Amino acid sequence: MGGGEETKTGEEEKLFDLNDYTIIKEGEAEILMHTKNEVFYNKTQVNNRDMSIAVLRTFISKRKEEHEALLSKRIKKVLKVSEDRDSGSDPPTDSPKPNGKPNGECEEKPDNEPCDTCAEPEKLPEGKGQGELKPPRVLEALSASGLRALRYAREVEGIGQVVALDNDKASVEACRRNIKFNGSVATAKVESNLADARVYMLTHPKEFDMVDLDPYGSPSVFLDSAVQSIADGGMLMCTATDMAVLCGGNGEVCYSKYGSYPLKAKYCHEMALRVLLACIESHANRYKRYIVPVLSVQMDFYVRVFVRIYTSAGAMKNTPLKLSYVYQCTGCDSFHLQPLGRTVSKNTSVRYLPGFGPVVPQECSDCGKKYNMGGPIWSAPIHDQDWVTSILSDVKSMKARYPAFDRISAVLTTISEELPDVPLFVSLHSLCATLKCTSPSAVVFRSAVINAGYRISGTHVNPLGLKSDAPMDVIWDIMRCWVKKYPVKAQPPEHSGSVILAKEPVLQANFARAVASLSKAQAKKVARFLPNPERHWGPKLRAGRTITSKHASLLGPETVNGILNNNEEQGEEPEAKQ
Repeated sequence: MGGGEETKTGEEEKLFDLNDYTIIKEGEAEILMHTKNEVFYNKTQVNNRDMSIAVLRTFISKRKEEHEALLSKRIKKVLKVSEDRDSGSDPPTDSPKPNGKPNGECEEKPDNEPCDTCAEPEKLPEGKGQGELKPPRVLEALSASGLRALRYAREVEGIGQVVALDNDKASVEACRRNIKFNGSVATAKVESNLADARVYMLTHPKEFDMVDLDPYGSPSVFLDSAVQSIADGGMLMCTATDMAVLCGGNGEVCYSKYGSYPLKAKYCHEMALRVLLACIESHANRYKRYIVPVLSVQMDFYVRVFVRIYTSAGAMKNTPLKLSYVYQCTGCDSFHLQPLGRTVSKNTSVRYLPGFGPVVPQECSDCGKKYNMGGPIWSAPIHDQDWVTSILSDVKSMKARYPAFDRISAVLTTISEELPDVPLFVSLHSLCATLKCTSPSAVVFRSAVINAGYRISGTHVNPLGLKSDAPMDVIWDIMRCWVKKYPVKAQPPEHSGSVILAKEPVLQANFARAVASLSKAQAKKVARFLPNPERHWGPKLRAGRTITSKHASLLGPETVNGILNNNEEQGEEPEAKQ
């Protein structure tokens, strides 16, 4: 045994030869990266990690507030019962069943409220152990170098244990090395395990308050086990980087992975978010659980969603009301949503029925072309504006602690001004391309929509995207009025734009400047859409791939040349592609 320990110590000393490693510092964490690209590290995901830390900080504070509110409610309930007993006014024993429902069924509550009737009687919290809120446990299911887990442990106050998993031995060794390298706080809070994330999550049901999924590609294979490993009221943070699949490049692949068919349209990136949310909801429903999105972001080359997960068989019935199919015209930008389900209320009972359809005729009422159908997608709100406001204020108050402050504050600012209840959006330039006309300024178009009595906002997904609750016939009427002011050249009669312009507008648009045509951020000239910080910004190579000159488009020629020159100096030859 002694000889084995000496060998192990020698190996560790060899591993920590800093000549073979580059020290990378991000936030308060530092990691050692081998020059051979043995373990995956993606510099561009600093935006992702910063956003996750901001959400995690807000989650911890909200979780504490919710716990205190629940304790207060229970204390009041216990005190009221004790007062009733002291006064001798016990509740009658022959009273009807709770809420007048047969078989003891309870009245449905809002999404995240537990039912008072069927809850077990709680005792008054006494002492430290009873009613105490434990620090949240976090699972990073695909840790690689462990940078994200280390940043959580070192930068987020009030966090408990962080479990970092990976099924690659080199990654786990690197993670453990980085844990030691980051000192006592990291050693006390972070543990690294060699395990298949799916098996680990299945064997630890409802044990984690937050699960982070950030795979290289699609997260679909991890979702079923992830939704089972999260405690009630916990949070799932999920990234998908397979944007070509989610945005309609491979519709059949998207359906096989996510259970939804995407459409190629200007709103495809927002549709990607909604496809991912619908997929998570589908997996959660299998276990009588449902999701409540608090933040959904499309940034750089990926989508990232943050959802709370709750258990309730009653609230789960509302899922069909939150999902819709999308009908997209092949000739113009008109789109329409078809909800999967509807409800009919009678007295205190609620019946769940299939949605009415079809919502569109066989041919587009605007241009006469056929429709493509996609979905189902999540058509309920994808953000909680209260959370967004809290996250943004927290980020601004701790500016120095976020390496990607400029980018994430810009994204959060834009999200805070989005219309929360309007799925998808239209593109002003795309509308004008259909009609072959000059484009009005965004302020002029926004003013016309507001003057017509509708709401309108931007979207964080696309600088030219506009969300509005105005129906498509109103949008086209505004554009017809615009073309009357600024005529266009005659187009072939079968052209979609010609068909649209051939109709007289029912609504007479008013293009006078409206007060709300500029958002607060625009009025204050706050940056909302920032360029990439450097060239070749995007996903990097998978771990284990030999870096050659052909990777210049991903990493940049300077980086590639530096690595190749370094290998030549060390007398190494590039390995053949496996």
